[in-house]
Amino acid sequence: MGNAEDARIPEGAEVPEGAVGPEEQWLGPVLRRREQVQPGTTDQRLLDSEGDSEWVHTDPWRVMRIQSEFVEGFGALAELPSAISVFGSARTPAGSAEYEAGVEIGKALVEAGFAVITGGGPGAMEAANKGAREAKGVSVGLGIELPFESGLNPHVDIGVNFRYFFVRKTMFVKYAQGFVVLPGGLGTLDELFEALTLVQTGKVTRFPIVLFGTEYWSGLVDWLREKVVAGGKASEKDLLLFHVTDDVEEAVRLVTKEVGR
Repeated sequence: MGNAEDARIPEGAEVPEGAVGPEEQWLGPVLRRREQVQPGTTDQRLLDSEGDSEWVHTDPWRVMRIQSEFVEGFGALAELPSAISVFGSARTPAGSAEYEAGVEIGKALVEAGFAVITGGGPGAMEAANKGAREAKGVSVGLGIELPFESGLNPHVDIGVNFRYFFVRKTMFVKYAQGFVVLPGGLGTLDELFEALTLVQTGKVTRFPIVLFGTEYWSGLVDWLREKVVAGGKASEKDLLLFHVTDDVEEAVRLVTKEVGR
């Protein structure tokens, strides 16, 4: 038998004046004690029609949105044929040499039996999607919610738009057998080094990475060799994780060879 001070009010019940509230409270799997005890219960707050809408901006709700993005992405892409992700700048002008190279790469990948996945935006991404569509292949765009870009380019046949970069990047790797990387900016570099890190650490295997455009990429390759490798920050063999070429046929041959096609 405990004394009167040990008496506890049932969770969610209105606490009469002068009564002692609960010092321990379970909200699903979460334990709260002492000052961290919350009034009411989870389902009471769910069914209560009053109150503000701040809950839609809380971290637990964000987890549900993140989960829904994975489910939508997996569902949309699960039945894709073998695919190659093509990256490059959204700022590549239509009609430029880089744009036309993107079109040719998209066509050649389809002719080699691959679907083409891009970020779904303009520039180099649009070029690769255009080439894939013109070759009557599967043209996929994985877009991202950004304040300065809107919508997927018109050459995308299967499109998924994401809120979160890390969910989108998972889709690029999970549903592709390799990367072809056209000249691009920070976003392209982010995707490139993400892929290099995954291959280097063994998180993905048999994953070819081809950098298209020797003039554009040569400075980066030299820096990796002369600073990163020479400084002991990476191994010489890490330079074998990618190939550099100016030839569309060679780019496709490299990804085809390494994935056993």
